[in-house]
Amino acid sequence: MGLFDDDFYSTKVSKRRTGKQGTSKGYAEGKWSVRKSRRSLTTWQISLISSVCSAVVAVLLFSLVTGQLTEEKAQAPAVIDKVAVSSADPYDRIIQAAALVRPAVVSIINHKEDNEELNILDESALGSGVIYKKDDNKAFIITNNHVIEGAGKLEIVTVDGETRKAELVGADKVSDIAVLSIDAKGINTVAQIGDSSKLRLGETVIAIGNPLGLGDTLTSGIVSYTERTIPVSLNQDGVYDWEQEVIQTDAAINEGNSGGALVDLDGKVIGINTMKISDTGVEGLGFAIPANHVMETADELAAKGKIARSYLGVYSVDLNNPYVPLAEDQRKELNLPNTVTDGVVVLDAVGPAKDAGLQFNDVITKFDDKSITSTLSLRKYLYDHTKIGDDLQITFYRNGEVKQVTVQLLEKPEE
Repeated sequence: MGLFDDDFYSTKVSKRRTGKQGTSKGYAEGKWSVRKSRRSLTTWQISLISSVCSAVVAVLLFSLVTGQLTEEKAQAPAVIDKVAVSSADPYDRIIQAAALVRPAVVSIINHKEDNEELNILDESALGSGVIYKKDDNKAFIITNNHVIEGAGKLEIVTVDGETRKAELVGADKVSDIAVLSIDAKGINTVAQIGDSSKLRLGETVIAIGNPLGLGDTLTSGIVSYTERTIPVSLNQDGVYDWEQEVIQTDAAINEGNSGGALVDLDGKVIGINTMKISDTGVEGLGFAIPANHVMETADELAAKGKIARSYLGVYSVDLNNPYVPLAEDQRKELNLPNTVTDGVVVLDAVGPAKDAGLQFNDVITKFDDKSITSTLSLRKYLYDHTKIGDDLQITFYRNGEVKQVTVQLLEKPEE
């Protein structure tokens, strides 16, 4: 049923009748009664009028409805998956976030030799750091271990261009975190540390640092992945012996960005930039250590100067490593049962392992009741599931026979 009577839209219109009465009562006793001074409306005219009226009514109704919807939208922001879309310019938020953090990001110069005459940029390693706390006399800076490794003399350059001498407080190779200290005089800005566990996929982030010596550089991107696990070689020998949990981002990260800040749009540091994948055809794969992991390590380094970890004392190679496989004659020498396919071959035993009787060519397969399949799993179990002074039960094979021994773990000595 329309806004008008259906009969009005009928395509069938009765012909004029002359002289005879009609049968319908609604039409002036069944006939078209027309005065001579007025002309009757033809079918096309009626159709035209009805079309115009319909259009006018439709426009009025559309304006009424859309006006109401527009008013409702103006009162509440759009919501996508329970996340309110900000009406603010996102670029303004980047500018504001950068302004908060920039004064706390410094460039780091690692002079490889302690030589006063050696002040050549090419002979020095460059990196970045973040001022994260200060007391009355000192300000403390977080950076990467690989930025300061092998340092003879350390210097930092502030955002204002001032150069200051820096002292190494502590460093940890496993987490790739180091803490430096400088004179706190004139340091007015300390970075706010955010909660990296609350990061969302696709969240906008900015990287601030000293790429290629171009200090105080800002790049932006998104969080490509919140908890990426990548294998690393602690000894840089091509054998992966640790796993690093990182934030993946497509914000441009280059040599010198290491140790710099990865920042959210609230101006809080949610990661410390640490590495990128640099290869032909690879773009936008940068990584940062999550702030929550960084702070756990940094606090202990600031307090103790090192990270205390359990120490077993074995140098080993994986029994089944597709990248560095054992030679056939080496496997035969181990005399292992055919059922043993994974484990760790002892190359040398020192400290607690030697005291417990472990020796060359022993194949470790279990710690307590946990299977040990590689050097990586051995190290992760020691660092994540044991503490200094614990008794560790080791299951291993020697000349084809399964044996067990209990080792008391000591503190890992400094390298």
